[in-house]
Amino acid sequence: MGSAPASNGSTSVAVSQRRQPTAEDFLAMQKSSEFGELRSAFRGFTIPIAIAALVWFVGFTLAAMYLPEVMARTVLGLNLGIWLGFAQFFTTFLITWVYIGYANKNFEPRQSAIRSKMEG
Repeated sequence: MGSAPASNGSTSVAVSQRRQPTAEDFLAMQKSSEFGELRSAFRGFTIPIAIAALVWFVGFTLAAMYLPEVMARTVLGLNLGIWLGFAQFFTTFLITWVYIGYANKNFEPRQSAIRSKMEG
């Protein structure tokens, strides 16, 4: 069997030194307009989406419980309840995909700027 080359320990890895923010740094950043704008943007996107997803899920569940005759109707070879169940999965993945795209464009640059400012 072949042997591995011997290491002389002279290799070095560049490790960036980051400043560890203090509790006061976090409190100051939390009060900053920069952080407030990020928080508002985050809440302005996620809260309406979360409410819509919750309403959609509760509506589906209530329809399944109280409208079984409607959910049992055949549509394209399957009952409506099955199609709406598939739609639950589809909308979950769709919301995730939309959120990732929106967050990468709108949240990540702001978060990176705040992190850079905090860690110096």
